[in-house]
Amino acid sequence: MASPPGLLAVAREKMRTRHLALRTELAYLQWLRRYLVFHGRRHPRHLGAPEVEQFLTHLAVHRKVSAATQNQALQALLFLYRHVLQIELPWLDNITRASHPRRRPVVLSRAEVRSLLSQLQGAPWLVANLLYGSGLRLMEALRLRVKDLALERGELIVREAKGGKDRVTVLPAVLDPPLRGHLTRLRAWYEEERRRARPGVSVPFALARKYPQAATQWGWQYLFPSADLCRDPYEKTIQRAVQGAVRKAGISQPASSHTLRHCFATHLLEDGTFVRCRNCSATLTSRPRWSTCMSWGRARTACAAPSTGKAGRRDPQRSRTGVCEPANRFCRHAS
Repeated sequence: MASPPGLLAVAREKMRTRHLALRTELAYLQWLRRYLVFHGRRHPRHLGAPEVEQFLTHLAVHRKVSAATQNQALQALLFLYRHVLQIELPWLDNITRASHPRRRPVVLSRAEVRSLLSQLQGAPWLVANLLYGSGLRLMEALRLRVKDLALERGELIVREAKGGKDRVTVLPAVLDPPLRGHLTRLRAWYEEERRRARPGVSVPFALARKYPQAATQWGWQYLFPSADLCRDPYEKTIQRAVQGAVRKAGISQPASSHTLRHCFATHLLEDGTFVRCRNCSATLTSRPRWSTCMSWGRARTACAAPSTGKAGRRDPQRSRTGVCEPANRFCRHAS
């Protein structure tokens, strides 16, 4: 008779039933393991509020984790008790949460961005330009597929972004020739992979059963495939390349690959561009409200579309002449 699945296996099933992101699943499982080890592998049913508080205090005092990390550990424990053990206890809502300090993100000047990008080459250069020119997160760029590019319209589609939502963002005209050249080289590599009968790419959910040939079709191929077979895009290569470029460019600020996304929004706001139109679904940064983008830079004004459903619009081609001036053609609702 097969033994019942362990606690962590049940937790993993519950997370996948709720379609939690892969990174969230891995983070929660890691915190549950640490929680069990911290309390001598006692079953969580025999632990209560004092043990949870003791573990969170250990993280803050002895491990010196940030408030965000401490709250992530708390969320993992709440998921364990509520959804895995199905225990609704009054103390679950009374656990003290760490307060988040408000910090301004690092934003580089246009000259610093230009200097940083000049230190990169090859695929890291193209990825970094997409982060800055289109406002992508790093994993959003690495998960791009060929079918997500619309070069003729100067757009690209971000699938399954933060919160599981899709969005359309802009593509700077200056990146059109490099992207077409990259696609040509990628097509040659793709044809060679097919001749060797190598495995295809992963496809989301049950599409592999619905469309058995999708994994080996050109449109589903990743725009930046790994040289080796892997389960998930490996972002460390790009992160290290950007860190090296920051040092070579002599930038003193602690910039990272995500800093380029901050620069994208800030530079658009400084130019008076509407990063988000409240009257339509078009959005470049996938922020819940356009007003939250104000904390990204020194801009004084943001989207002020009147209640009549009209929104201002600037010349679509004005900022599409170079990577260091992110494209601003995004609001189709404008008149």
